[in-house]
Amino acid sequence: MPTDFPAAVVQTETLHAWEAGGADSPEALTAWVNARLSAHEAALARLLAVEGPRTTDNSLRLYDEAIEQLSLAGAQAGILNSVAADKAVRDQAQLEAQRVAMAASALSLNRQVYDALTAIGLDGASPGTRHFVERTLLSYRLAGVDKDQATRDRLQALHEKATMYALEFSRNIQEGAKTIEATTAELEGLPEDYRARHQPDAEGRVILSTDPPDMQPVMTFAASAALRERMFLAYNTRAYPANQQILLDLLATRQEIAGILGFRSWADLATADQMMASAANVRAFLARLDEASREGAAREHAEILGFARKRQPGLATIDITSRGYWYEQFRRAAYDFDSQSVRPYFPYAKVQEGVLQTAARLFKVDFRRCSAPTWHPAVSVFEVFEEGQLAGRFYLDMHPRDGKDKWFSATPVTTGVRGRTLPEAALICNFPGGADDDSGLLQYGDVVTFFHEFGHLMHAILGGHTEWAGISGFATEGDFIEVPSQMLEEFFRDEKLLQSFAKHYQTGETLPSNLIQRMKGASAFGRADWVRSQLYYTTLSLDLHDQNPATIDLDDLTRRLYESLQPWIWLEGNRMYASFGHLTGYSSNYYTYAFDKVIALDFFAQFDPDDLLGCEAGERYRKTVLEQGGSKPGREMVRAFLGRDEEFASFSKWLNEEFEEPIPAAGC
Repeated sequence: MPTDFPAAVVQTETLHAWEAGGADSPEALTAWVNARLSAHEAALARLLAVEGPRTTDNSLRLYDEAIEQLSLAGAQAGILNSVAADKAVRDQAQLEAQRVAMAASALSLNRQVYDALTAIGLDGASPGTRHFVERTLLSYRLAGVDKDQATRDRLQALHEKATMYALEFSRNIQEGAKTIEATTAELEGLPEDYRARHQPDAEGRVILSTDPPDMQPVMTFAASAALRERMFLAYNTRAYPANQQILLDLLATRQEIAGILGFRSWADLATADQMMASAANVRAFLARLDEASREGAAREHAEILGFARKRQPGLATIDITSRGYWYEQFRRAAYDFDSQSVRPYFPYAKVQEGVLQTAARLFKVDFRRCSAPTWHPAVSVFEVFEEGQLAGRFYLDMHPRDGKDKWFSATPVTTGVRGRTLPEAALICNFPGGADDDSGLLQYGDVVTFFHEFGHLMHAILGGHTEWAGISGFATEGDFIEVPSQMLEEFFRDEKLLQSFAKHYQTGETLPSNLIQRMKGASAFGRADWVRSQLYYTTLSLDLHDQNPATIDLDDLTRRLYESLQPWIWLEGNRMYASFGHLTGYSSNYYTYAFDKVIALDFFAQFDPDDLLGCEAGERYRKTVLEQGGSKPGREMVRAFLGRDEEFASFSKWLNEEFEEPIPAAGC
């Protein structure tokens, strides 16, 4: 798989927007994007000028070059929109991302290009090439390329409007961070290092932000219900009220697009080219999730509520802001596991080292830190080598800062093409740490998230050596893309693997086996509740896109749906829909996470638990899944690795798994 890329291909002066000054200057960014769009248009012009029979060499290659330039511009404008230190650059990056999306929309409705691709002879073409062409032509038809010119013009205008709404929606979340005030007394229960980093000011106020490193510990550990409520409301209103009307406008625009294309709803359109194929199939899957998780979630809720009432006599119910806190308290009592007890074993630097070591052994590659231009001094860069040859590069931007996107994501940087372009990807995350005086002690859920995002990254790198840019990296169906990330999560559960890097940040002591077992038992409790949470988010994203937007009351729909699926009491003032960022990317298809969890667990079950990193399943998984990129349908990749379609058995086992019986404790 590794390719000896010519230096001119790997290190092109303007391959990266930040090398051209785009991270520091709006004008430089615009000039860089202009160059990419000009190259895109030039490739299309050459494509349309081809005379005689059309072949993959004289036509598909030019189309793919156009796609590659568009992807390059869109990916890097999107990155700078999320991470640039200068707000002027972020603002310009948003405009550039909108320009790129407009060009993509125009391409998807270009009848001349569609006719040229339709005319390509595929006799003797590889299966990957056939899949690329067939999938591309389907996407054109789903865009409306076969409509008359007036209709295509209308569709293009609507797509441009939808892009504008989506970018604005995301930007409001990114820049909507809030702060709350707390007293030192309200920090009771929070980790010692957290309290040390949040000293009161001259007036005795402690200022906390809604960034994940501040927010998540409050929701898990703070004994003060009032503090948890203030943090919850601040976090879930950070893009409200601005995003309320924007979301309604986005939903209406998407529904109009679907109607013009002959679909009942946007949800049907958005699933038409996915593994799931229709909104009806999504609902059937959700019904199965509902049935599988209902009894377990009710049992978990009853245990938590009974425990909380013994600890706090007179407590009638547990609301949405206290769910995480009471789960933590119950796990401490029932499983003798305090999640703070493992944080000292997960300093950020050691976790990063452990994730890289795990991936290197599993995928038979080497990671070498290198010096390369980036968009910010905090970003680190690694090159990926296989058998001594350069196979990819990735960027780690892992800690929060002002103006930076506050979520956790993996994104392509350059789309790899075999023999032409090196695949590059980036992680944009918000883990604790990043300062010289902060070891960045992670919760075990943070470590799982790190493994998850690194699974995406390896998919982008190892799948970035296909013949065509249009099927490179994680360019699979949208509802297969979370399989590699959720599969790699499962490696975190392995004791030997954990102990290879989980070392106490002060003493160097290895994470003890008995603590790992208690952690695994405690973390298994609550899985049914996790499934119910996924069911809620999934159903919300589907319902918002599967009905007439004019009839939607966002507050009423969000609350009613929550109360039908969750036992924890709703809190008035919760506007979570305004900061539900996946509504822009996944739109109606948030079901991807739960659907892909089923596949990922079936995949993981094929690995030898006594030799996770060395068994034959690792090589087979890499060859049949990751290295394919998007060159095969997801269904074919599942069958290639499993020898069959995915089954629900591994998911059911995981859902009902108990590592040990709860330990009787006071208050249980």
